[in-house]
Amino acid sequence: MTALQKMILGASMCYVVGVAHAEVIAPDALIKNTVQEVIAIIKQDKDIQSGDQKKITALVDAKVLPHFDFARMTQLAVGKYWRTATPEQKQALVTEFRNMLVRTYTKVFTVYRDQTVEVKPPKMATGDTEVTVKTVISKPGSQPILVDYEMKIAESGWKAYDISIDGVSMVMSYRGTFTSQIQENGIDGLIKTLSDKNVNAANVALRKEGEK
Repeated sequence: MTALQKMILGASMCYVVGVAHAEVIAPDALIKNTVQEVIAIIKQDKDIQSGDQKKITALVDAKVLPHFDFARMTQLAVGKYWRTATPEQKQALVTEFRNMLVRTYTKVFTVYRDQTVEVKPPKMATGDTEVTVKTVISKPGSQPILVDYEMKIAESGWKAYDISIDGVSMVMSYRGTFTSQIQENGIDGLIKTLSDKNVNAANVALRKEGEK
């Protein structure tokens, strides 16, 4: 399993349980409940296991992505160049970044089989608005994967804005690539690069579906 797959594996094991009425679910409880439900869905759905793109995308959209703060994630990934982007460019960056993660998730969602996840109680005090939730993903015959979720409270509950896999930050990993692309082709160049990759990936997925 590649480093990126580990990163997405950890990310996609998060966030399916929403906020019940006015009660905000604790961040570690949110992750723990999510892990159990997402794995159960995948294990029971043979179509997802066989790579059904429509079902996988629907699962990602409904159960995973609503609990990410994509605006903050994109801002952190773009870094200092975010300040110089226009409102239209910022929106385009967030949209394409989100689409990119959807595309990446769908590639690795079929790897779930017999993983177990330990969610460790976070160190947080009453009133804290940000917290790191540490988890360990284990699979027989494989090295454990350490996954840390950087989370911040929002009106709708806790949301993730970064994920570290074995100490490597997802946001910081993208920042290096994004910085290089912006320096070479500007912000519009980065938007075009992300958009082209997303469109090409969607076309490939459609072609594969048509071949089945």
